[in-house]
Amino acid sequence: MMVHTRSQPGNIILIVEDDIGIGSLLTEVIKSETDYVSLWVTDTQSALEEAQAIQPVLFILNYWLDHTNGLELYDQLHALPGREDIPAIMISANLPKKELERRNIIGLQKPFELNRLLASIEDMLDV
Repeated sequence: MMVHTRSQPGNIILIVEDDIGIGSLLTEVIKSETDYVSLWVTDTQSALEEAQAIQPVLFILNYWLDHTNGLELYDQLHALPGREDIPAIMISANLPKKELERRNIIGLQKPFELNRLLASIEDMLDV
């Protein structure tokens, strides 16, 4: 599943979340509370394809995904040409905090408050 609004380059947050409720919530919050648009995908293959087709400014990644985890996906996304420096926020009930720190990824523990998500987006994008 993919839900998105394509916009101008430099304005897109790529969300990778396989939970429909959380993905919908993240998409709506970004749309209503920020100047960014989101591109939401539910699987790693779509994430890799979309990350090559667009130039996102931020990745929001679920840690637990089918066939991989968010850290592996983060590494694969950062291996794409021109995507090496895109910051990320990772969400999960159980986060590998040391690995997130090593990669400079902000971790949000589920359940998280929407204000914390918005503050994290601002922090990562220096809004």
